[in-house]
Amino acid sequence: MASLAPHQQHESTVVCHECENKVCVPQLENRQKAKCPRCGFVLTRHNNQAIPRVIAFALSALIFLGFSLPFEFLGFSANGQQQSIGIISGLDVLIEHDYMFLAIIQMLSIVVFPAIVLFGLLLALVPIQLGFRLANSKSILTIIFALIPWSMAEIFLIGVLVSLIKISSMADISVGLSFYAYIGFTLCMSATFVYTDKHQLFLTVAEQKLGTPPIRPSNSIQRTWALLITSMLLYIPANLLPIMNTRFLGSEEPSTILGGVILLWQSGSYPIAAIIFIASVVVPVGKLVILTWLNYSVQRNIDSKHNERIFWYRVTEFIGRWSMVDVFVVAVLVSLIQLGNTMSILPGPAAIAFCGVVVLTMLAAMTFDTRLIWRNSVGSV
Repeated sequence: MASLAPHQQHESTVVCHECENKVCVPQLENRQKAKCPRCGFVLTRHNNQAIPRVIAFALSALIFLGFSLPFEFLGFSANGQQQSIGIISGLDVLIEHDYMFLAIIQMLSIVVFPAIVLFGLLLALVPIQLGFRLANSKSILTIIFALIPWSMAEIFLIGVLVSLIKISSMADISVGLSFYAYIGFTLCMSATFVYTDKHQLFLTVAEQKLGTPPIRPSNSIQRTWALLITSMLLYIPANLLPIMNTRFLGSEEPSTILGGVILLWQSGSYPIAAIIFIASVVVPVGKLVILTWLNYSVQRNIDSKHNERIFWYRVTEFIGRWSMVDVFVVAVLVSLIQLGNTMSILPGPAAIAFCGVVVLTMLAAMTFDTRLIWRNSVGSV
């Protein structure tokens, strides 16, 4: 049967998600994109081969994910003792030390949510290639795009690489088949998202354009304040308390976020120290400051610097999730290095607090209503 391709769309009116401007979008040619003339938000990108490429990359990603689960992921040996973990078995150590929350967060963000997104894309798009549509395609797409920000495979992979560099000088490190399979999974999933366009998929799969976004609650400002204030309170113990404890030959040494950065810098690992400092200090503080400024500006009904404010909002939305790197570093080190009194790493209370900061600031960015920036700016194109 003939496939239903996204280029069969017609001219449509799109309501910008960020400023609520109504834009008339013509039928796009291959590799063309449409931007909102008011705020510059990319409304949609069109690619003639988007659907078959999404299907191919999503299927490949799922195959790689399947191979990454049953085999050895990382191995660690020191003083004649060895320890190896898989992606799933590594979570057992976190659970044994009563850090079920970290284990759940890691499992959801690096396996469960990505798998649901990829399965959902295949469930919605494979029928398109066969010439029909599922009745619940719109609901499937809604779930997919809600979970994409919480799928953090690439961030976890960076955290693994940082962990390996941190411990490479004190022990022998080996990587297993699962490690290489997870790299393939991450690359294929990233390629899937490159060709996944929200507007084009809704046009193609749900046979309708994305209309006016649902009106967000009138108390969005208050909700954002609540999330920001809670994040600020959690950020204090996240920096003052140890994020992990290193046990070496019977002696235990706690390490805070800044303490770990200083130790890496003093040991000559300047790039890794810079990455951890930016991800764990600069990004969270910057995001809290920017979101506080943005929420204050809309609460005070300030009608100026619209483009500047929307730019900084997009920056915070993009970089916020990368602060999870430090959480994943701790989780990997704790899972891998368990050699009794010879050498062990245990999670500290700051790990939970810092994870809470990352999650709450992401939620604060989601609850912030960007349309309030433009509420006094009239006119549609």
